[in-house]
Amino acid sequence: MISIVIINFNTFEITCNCINSIIEHSSGFDYEIILVDNASSECDPELFLKYFTSIKLVKSHVNLGFSKGNNLGIRNASGEYILLLNSDTYFIENSLKSCLQRFSAVDNIGFLGIRMNFPNGVFQHSARRFRSISWEILDVFRFLLFFLPYKNRALLMLGKYFRGDFDVHTDWLSGAFLMFRKEILYKLPGHILDERFFMYGEDHLWCWQIQSLGYHNYFYSGTSIVHINNASTDPHKRLRLLRVMFNHELEIMRARKGSGLYYWFFIFLYGAKENFRILYKHLIAFLKPGV
Repeated sequence: MISIVIINFNTFEITCNCINSIIEHSSGFDYEIILVDNASSECDPELFLKYFTSIKLVKSHVNLGFSKGNNLGIRNASGEYILLLNSDTYFIENSLKSCLQRFSAVDNIGFLGIRMNFPNGVFQHSARRFRSISWEILDVFRFLLFFLPYKNRALLMLGKYFRGDFDVHTDWLSGAFLMFRKEILYKLPGHILDERFFMYGEDHLWCWQIQSLGYHNYFYSGTSIVHINNASTDPHKRLRLLRVMFNHELEIMRARKGSGLYYWFFIFLYGAKENFRILYKHLIAFLKPGV
C-alpha cells in the first residue's frame, strides 16, 4: 500500500483537484490518502470529508510547516510506501503504479522523484546535484560545459542542465513529489524526517541524510505529473524567500562538509553569486513600474 500524505493550508480548491486526480488515475494497487490540515482559516477542514469520505483527515491546531506537517501525516500512515505530495499537483496518468514497478526494478532506492511539468508543459528542474565548489565554478563558466555532449553535461550538473529525459541517480529531488519505503525512516534519528526547517530546503536536507545512509536517490523519467507551483509575484516576497533558501543552503553545506576551509571558500563563491543575483533582482524590482 502507498500512503499519500498531502498538506493543506488554505488551498481547498487545488487540494480537492489534487485528490480527484489521484482517485481518477490510480488503479492496480492499494493506497490511502492522508490529508493534513495545517490550521487553515479558509474553510472548515471537515468539508474535505463531505467530498472525499475515504480519506484520513488529520487536523493540526497550529501551522506546523512542511516538515512537521509531513511527519504528522506519516504517523497516521499504514502503507509500506510513503508519498509526500504537494497539494498544487495533479496526476494525468497512473504514475504511482509505474513508481511501484520502478522500486521493484532498481535496487537500493532512497527517495524517488518523477518528471514534473508546469501546466503549460514546460519541464521543472527537480533533479539536482549537491552544490560544491566545482559545481559553482562550472556554473559560472557554463559556456565550457556546452563543449560536452548533452548527456555528459546533464549527468555532471543536472538541475537546469538536465531535460528530465532519462532515468538517473541524483543527489536530491523536489519535495513536491517524494516517494520512499517507510522502513528507511527507522534508520533516521527519532525515526522521523528532520524538522529543523519550517519550509524550503527540507527536501535537500532529507535527500542528503538518506544518501548518507547508503541509499540512492532516483529520478524516474517514465511518468509525469503537473506541478502548478504558483510562486509569489511580489518581488519583495521572492527576495525574502531567496534569503531563506540561501541560509538553509549554507546550513546543509556545513552539515555535509564541516566548518573548515572548504566551507568558507564555498561561502565566498556561492555568496558572491547569490548576492549578485539578489542585487540584480532588487534592481529589477526597483525599476519595475508600479512596484
